[in-house]
Amino acid sequence: MYIPDIYKNENSEEIKKFLQENSFGILINQSNGKLCATHIPLELETNQDGKDILYGHVSIENPQWKGFTDNDQVLAVFSGPHSYISSSWYDHENVPTWNYIAVHVYGKIKIIEGDGVIESLKKLVDKYEQNSENPIRIEDLSKKTMMQSRGIVAFEIEIKEIQATRKMSQNRDAKNYQNIITELEKVNTDQSIATAKEMKKCPM
Repeated sequence: MYIPDIYKNENSEEIKKFLQENSFGILINQSNGKLCATHIPLELETNQDGKDILYGHVSIENPQWKGFTDNDQVLAVFSGPHSYISSSWYDHENVPTWNYIAVHVYGKIKIIEGDGVIESLKKLVDKYEQNSENPIRIEDLSKKTMMQSRGIVAFEIEIKEIQATRKMSQNRDAKNYQNIITELEKVNTDQSIATAKEMKKCPM
């Protein structure tokens, strides 16, 4: 990913937090000579060897997984708040642009089998059920229901490289930076509000 130095994010703790909060990503690999991509949750954790990994699963009907053994190199893409930035919000003439946060994770994928599949599902369900009024637990599901786990291919990705960008108008002076925040709030969409909130974290 091309990242100008001014927008490069190299804060590992900040990046990990972002991945945990924006875990619905795009898994990209090559299968049978074609690029494949699937939108799925990819959860960050540290494995028993102390290595950072992503784990997840795809449907066994999804042909993408057949490429995992032929070429174990994959890319996972994660996006955060983003919004159009009009140059009419500046006090000088310039061109419009886009503010956004994105993280690209490059890694080595391997298929998980046996008890590891159920453990992977348990961690995923526990994370997203923790605030439910009546949380579902994998351990409580019937054997018949859990037969559906045979229809997935679970995997983990050993992280080899992370590229992160945080393009939030860092190249503007304090006055124009604040103007952008104000105008984003006026736009009043979910993404513009989220982008303004992100900009407020690092005021000029």
